[in-house]
Amino acid sequence: MTATERLIASAEAHSAHTYHPLPVVVATADGAWMTDVEGRRFLDLLAGYSALNFGHGNRRLIDAARAQLERVTLTSRAFHHDRFAAFCTELAELCGMETVMPMNTGAEAVESAVKTARKWGYRVKGVPDRMAKIVVAGDNFHGRTTTIISFSTDAEARADFGPYTPGFEIVPYGDLTAMREALTENAVAVLLEPIQGEAGVLVPPAGYLAGVRELTRERNVLFVADEIQSGLGRTGRTFACEHEGVVPDMYVLGKALGGGVVPVSAVVSSAEVLGVFRPGEHGSTFGGNPLACAVALEVIAMLRSGEFQARAAKLGERLHRELGRLCDTGRVTQVRGRGLWAGIDIAPAYGTGREVSEKLMDRGVLVKDTHGVTIRISPPLVISEEDLDWGLAQLGAVLQD
Repeated sequence: MTATERLIASAEAHSAHTYHPLPVVVATADGAWMTDVEGRRFLDLLAGYSALNFGHGNRRLIDAARAQLERVTLTSRAFHHDRFAAFCTELAELCGMETVMPMNTGAEAVESAVKTARKWGYRVKGVPDRMAKIVVAGDNFHGRTTTIISFSTDAEARADFGPYTPGFEIVPYGDLTAMREALTENAVAVLLEPIQGEAGVLVPPAGYLAGVRELTRERNVLFVADEIQSGLGRTGRTFACEHEGVVPDMYVLGKALGGGVVPVSAVVSSAEVLGVFRPGEHGSTFGGNPLACAVALEVIAMLRSGEFQARAAKLGERLHRELGRLCDTGRVTQVRGRGLWAGIDIAPAYGTGREVSEKLMDRGVLVKDTHGVTIRISPPLVISEEDLDWGLAQLGAVLQD
């Protein structure tokens, strides 16, 4: 039995089967490359679903974490610490907002946004008690907590986890008419992914986000943009909303904010919106801890340079051009995405998304499938042109077999 087989068997025997990972066991990683326990190298074209936008082992982030590890890692929110003010101030500035609510995981940030919207609805908009409604899109993915799966349309995410949390209305993604009809008197927020990642990197029709922004202003409803996966450089802009010139009322951030080093998430909004909270009404022991703030501050500094956004835009053009050629051959039926992010629908004759992912793994490239026929590509933004070209060549070769 190989080391890979032994470790996978042990994991299968002693962990809950909530994932179906590819049969590779990573031991080390650097930049866009990972090495497994057998010494085989793999090009990472997933980047932890965008959590590793800046690559594995980014020296700036590792150095920031190491320096903070020697000082203080946790105080809880019972006390102030010397990295917190800078983190909140600089993240608010990056977002063009005023106030930050730090959390840890993306799902926690979404839950916090839901609570914020409801509290704002009652305290500011004047919605009757327990009548607040949040409008969401079909095929969304915002996390896996009980509340979040209550407004999911994914049967796998929902089955056997009820009873479900009320207070949500689901409308088709990209449908402004349905959105308009849903924004009734007790609506307090629209919660959307500017690009739906788990659904297969679905980009909404041109003008949709701007239309939602107009409707929410007209109806006095908060526009909450879940940029956990699409934000912080992935699409060639700091935020995916920027492609339509849209500024939401609230950003929900995570993944890349922690640089793939520590979990960091946040809700970022105006002082009016987040000002509805009082001490004791919400919080997190680890949210905004010194180690998280130190790493996130370095992420914010890197994004302020614009280098990574520009790189994602440039390499994204290359990515979509090459994928378009695969569409021309009929081996790929559709490509969607923006920047250095793509969902690729494989022609059925060439296998399922899982089968193509496994064949790519055998050629030293790691991607992930979703919804049967689709694979997703979201490389670290630090990937070289040569490595990106090589990885795409492997995809072309797999689809020729």
